[in-house]
Amino acid sequence: MTSGSEVAARAGVVYLVGAGPGDPGLVTARALELIGSADVILHDRLVGAGILDGARPDAELVDVGKRPGQATVEQGEIEALMVERSRAGRSVVRLKGGDPFVFGRGGEEAEALAEAGIDFEVVPGVTAGVAAPAYAGIPVTHRDDASAVAFVTGHEDPEKPETALDWGALARFPGTLVLYMGVRNLPLIAERLRAGGRDPAEPAAAIEGGTRPGQRCVTSTLAKLPGAVAEAGLRAPAILLFGAVAARRNAIAWLERRPLHGRSVVVTRARAQASDLATILRGLGAEAIELPAIRIEPRLDSPAVHDAVADLHAYALVCLTSPNGARLLFEAMATQGRDARAFANATVAAIGPGTAAALAERGVTADVVGERFVAESLLEALAEVDVRERPVLVARAAEARDVLPDALAERGARVDVVALYETVREDPDEAAIEAAAGADYVTFTSSSTVRNLLAAVGERFPREARIVSIGPITSRAVREAGLEVHVEAERHDPAGLVEALVADAAEVGAR
Repeated sequence: MTSGSEVAARAGVVYLVGAGPGDPGLVTARALELIGSADVILHDRLVGAGILDGARPDAELVDVGKRPGQATVEQGEIEALMVERSRAGRSVVRLKGGDPFVFGRGGEEAEALAEAGIDFEVVPGVTAGVAAPAYAGIPVTHRDDASAVAFVTGHEDPEKPETALDWGALARFPGTLVLYMGVRNLPLIAERLRAGGRDPAEPAAAIEGGTRPGQRCVTSTLAKLPGAVAEAGLRAPAILLFGAVAARRNAIAWLERRPLHGRSVVVTRARAQASDLATILRGLGAEAIELPAIRIEPRLDSPAVHDAVADLHAYALVCLTSPNGARLLFEAMATQGRDARAFANATVAAIGPGTAAALAERGVTADVVGERFVAESLLEALAEVDVRERPVLVARAAEARDVLPDALAERGARVDVVALYETVREDPDEAAIEAAAGADYVTFTSSSTVRNLLAAVGERFPREARIVSIGPITSRAVREAGLEVHVEAERHDPAGLVEALVADAAEVGAR
């Protein structure tokens, strides 16, 4: 456990933080704590997607990344920014791809801070030289093949009059050679190693975009790797690896076996929920493109919500129609000092397992659960519940269909409908729209995600993508928009959506 004093970034301190090789799941807990509490974040280009999402809304984010062949911000300017912001009493995270002290110039930055009298801390990160081979199924050491590993830069300081590397010694190194930033110099690197006596037939590999969704790996021999890399079109960022362990990939490669490897999937849910779904999809190997089409706007201050919460104990039946509704109802209850005990006199009904799960997280077990995430399914489940002349609360979104309250009213119930929130259109990020252009799949989780996404992107909707719908109501909205539904989830919740997508990807891949 981390003590409280270690969690928050302290004013006037600079933290040299490793963001890992790209996969957000490889960021350390300490790095996430600092990202979430820092006043200023100076970040590299290669920081993985989503890692900065945890930054405070008021934090200053500055891209100081370098691109191949150019530096958008000079190194001296980066060091000056760290000193200036810290002297202004702000906490600063210098967020670097991989590990700060492994070919990341973190040592230089630490020296600059020490010289300026600035307090700093170093937070190591997972380095690409270990992670990229691991994701490619290549162990950098192996009991039978390599008892040593050397990490080498493939791109030395261009101002040096001559190489500082002893290529002869590297050629004779009895273990695995891992080279960073060397893909552009690969022909020269291979030539120097061969000239130094390294076996031309030695197994070798090149890994592009290590640990990221689009990771690619080429295996060959030392002599043939440059040609194989050129033919495959591999580009930076890439890791080069030379050694017998590269042959182990044939048996241990695991990344490509994930069910959605190589697939790009657009997620259109509200931003907070989109991140949850995106995390699941990434875990299955997909490149998840978050393109939120809706935003949840609470309406908890309305008199209707206040009165419904105050009278919860008087309702015979309380119906929740979404996980958002369950969450927001409990938020409204908290403002009046109420908790799960308020449902003691009521039958609690939930549309779909997702809504039931959201209630369970808050200590309420739903008495009635519709099997499918539609009002008709909940009405079927409520068929044996007597509602005649009994007070019923339907807590839902403002724009929901009236199927449920109308049917309950026809059965004689005294129905109160309370809008806990409304869904409004979210304007997607331009970069996300561009990233979605070539997507393999677009997922829709509600009618509003369909309408709002099409309104936001217009003709730039990825027409070649296969559309996955969470259920029949959403599918109807897709068809009304003139689009084809390729996949509809049998279970109308996010888990069912993912299950249907995985099944379709397997079927398409088998054709």
